[in-house]
Amino acid sequence: MQTIATMNKLSIIIPVFNEEKTLRKILDLVEKSPLNHEKEIILVDDGSTDKSRDILKEYAGRHKVIFLEKNCGKGAALRRGFAEATGDLIIIQDADLEYDPNEYSLLLQPILSGDADVVYGSRFITAFPRRTLYFSHYLANKTISFLSNMFTGLNISDTETCYKVFTRRAMDQILPCLRSNRFGIEVELTAQIAKHQLKVYEVGISYKGRTYKDGKKINWKDGLAAIWHIIRFNLFTKK
Repeated sequence: MQTIATMNKLSIIIPVFNEEKTLRKILDLVEKSPLNHEKEIILVDDGSTDKSRDILKEYAGRHKVIFLEKNCGKGAALRRGFAEATGDLIIIQDADLEYDPNEYSLLLQPILSGDADVVYGSRFITAFPRRTLYFSHYLANKTISFLSNMFTGLNISDTETCYKVFTRRAMDQILPCLRSNRFGIEVELTAQIAKHQLKVYEVGISYKGRTYKDGKKINWKDGLAAIWHIIRFNLFTKK
């Protein structure tokens, strides 16, 4: 049985799709992030059409790099990364510089203290500086989080956050149940966490949101799809 004392290795799953502008920088930050744990960095390229794949090949010698043949979506990339992970702890890290790897220790603390199976990094309960961007994104996130909480019975302030940390035991329980290929993976993860009655903590994090000019990909269609996924994964999917 896994104990806190044996949680020595962190698997960092980084899905990549057309992130040539930020990829080297985020990898440098992840590699240098202060952490007492061994790091396993897993990069999953989701069919990038820019120079991301060429950049990733430069890192193949020291990190696990996976290339999907075509663009399947963030969910597909994450599920592949989860399946490859061998760490005692698993964290999701987007490649877009919106989330700061220097906050890993903060995110791991509730698990290492024995309080949580899963930790969400919340952009809305934080004292950290946070870039102010689109009101429509804020409203959509609040709506999605509210609906997700209504179905799951949880009280999560930021369902759509990138930063989610799992113990190995938690991931082993929910991974076989995951089906989503695209951005619906966020609400599906939350639904499965609730179905398996895992202990969830939230930690306030900093956030530097991108504009669409900077390369932000999620849009209003993904918001509408998330509402359907909340209903689908909570009512029509078993654990």
